[in-house]
Amino acid sequence: MDRFIIQGGIPLTGTITASGNKNAALKLLAACILTEEPVILHNVPDIADVRSMIDLIKMLGVEIEPAGEESWRVHAKEITSHVIDHDLASRIRASIVLAGPLLARVGQLELPPPGGDIIGRRRVDTHVLALKALGVKVETTDRFIFSTSGMVGADILLDEASVTATENTIMAAVLAKGTTIIRNAASEPHVQDLCRFLNTLGAQIEGIGSNVLTIHGVDRLHGGEFRVGADYIEVGSFIGAAAITHGRVRIKQAAPEHLYMIAQVFNRLGVHWEVEGEDVIVPEYQPLKVISDLGEQIPEVKAQPWPAFPSDLLSIALVIATQADGTVLFHEWMYENRFFFVDKLIYMGARVVLCDPHRCLVQGPSQLHGEMERITSPDIRAGMSLLLAALCAEGTTMIQNVLQIDRGYQNVDGKLCSLGAKIKRIAEE
Repeated sequence: MDRFIIQGGIPLTGTITASGNKNAALKLLAACILTEEPVILHNVPDIADVRSMIDLIKMLGVEIEPAGEESWRVHAKEITSHVIDHDLASRIRASIVLAGPLLARVGQLELPPPGGDIIGRRRVDTHVLALKALGVKVETTDRFIFSTSGMVGADILLDEASVTATENTIMAAVLAKGTTIIRNAASEPHVQDLCRFLNTLGAQIEGIGSNVLTIHGVDRLHGGEFRVGADYIEVGSFIGAAAITHGRVRIKQAAPEHLYMIAQVFNRLGVHWEVEGEDVIVPEYQPLKVISDLGEQIPEVKAQPWPAFPSDLLSIALVIATQADGTVLFHEWMYENRFFFVDKLIYMGARVVLCDPHRCLVQGPSQLHGEMERITSPDIRAGMSLLLAALCAEGTTMIQNVLQIDRGYQNVDGKLCSLGAKIKRIAEE
């Protein structure tokens, strides 16, 4: 397991450029299977999850090769296999979004249970119900076996606004006969990216950005070229890093149009930023202070479907709250293991009470101190949050299992070191 050794207490200063959206890149790579013609994707982040998805797609017989820095050429002229490798599928949650495009192209798929972060139960029922509505047969044993003799459009109400189920349904429907309506669809920026990408290939998707999508099936898609949008989760993470170290950081190509609700929540913790074109600038020495609800009541930060505050930034906001003057209740209703890293913050001196698996109370500010023995990254977002805590802590911290962070953040230690952070990576076989 690779480790980070971090010297804390150094204000971050300088300029970085936002990477491409991890969750968009994974789905766009899968969507390339829908066409027999070549596709070029730009601004694809060089992270472990993307490399796993590329390996998965290659095993299906798809040709994938670099097409420049952070660009890939994908040519799915032929699909030679419909069986997803178990070991690769277990690495990433996004393996499940191969279902829609493979069923559209070859009509069958064998898929092991998808992997990814262990942050609680992550049901796949919504995927199965939506695909069944389009005419897919599903068998479940130790794996999922999907088959169809041809999908037909349907009016589908998703039982939850699941991002990956929405994306799977979109990709299945673009080549289905007739019209599909997806109601209660997720509308995150990466879902919007997927829809726009497919439209550039000849799909007919209406209602992009809303929770009702109308998809008119087409006979085939052609090739094309597309640039992955900025990763707003990475942008929010670096905004948090700048704020809690009292530094001044410019984040270029940050897609500020996706940060409105993040700004509302961060503002309530005393974090503000300026926007210049596509750049976000975090001013130095911000007085972090919690803004109470009316009547001086304790405010609640709650993760909800887009365009509300994203679940993946809840851990980052929690660490910011440890440095803000006041008390905040955090509520994660989706994943019961999201907060199962706060014990490590407590080791570092944070005042956090885990009320139950879904809620915790944070009282700040707390002077965090370095911890050399008990800090391990359990998942992508918790790992990044612990890295932020180490950056503002007094003394030295060692974080183990940082390959979890690498799954979602491109060159995170390099970017932070370019801002003045002192991080040493210790690589182990």
